Amino acid sequence: MTEYTEEERRILAYLTDGVARGERYVRSKTIADAIGLTAKQVGSRLPRLAEKADDIEIEKWGRARSTTWRVTQG
Repeated sequence: MTEYTEEERRILAYLTDGVARGERYVRSKTIADAIGLTAKQVGSRLPRLAEKADDIEIEKWGRARSTTWRVTQG
């Protein structure tokens, strides 16, 4: 079983809830505002969660001013 930090669990809970309705595109700042972390904290954890998470797929999608992440059910 994969071990997650408290912050990773909060991020995963947010993403899992959002992706339950289908594919979702999200930015770190949006997640951070919703769960009380900084965009930098979220952005640094998403690449690791992309490798660790089994239930959802997290993919770096695009970059304008900030990175957009594509999240789908795994």
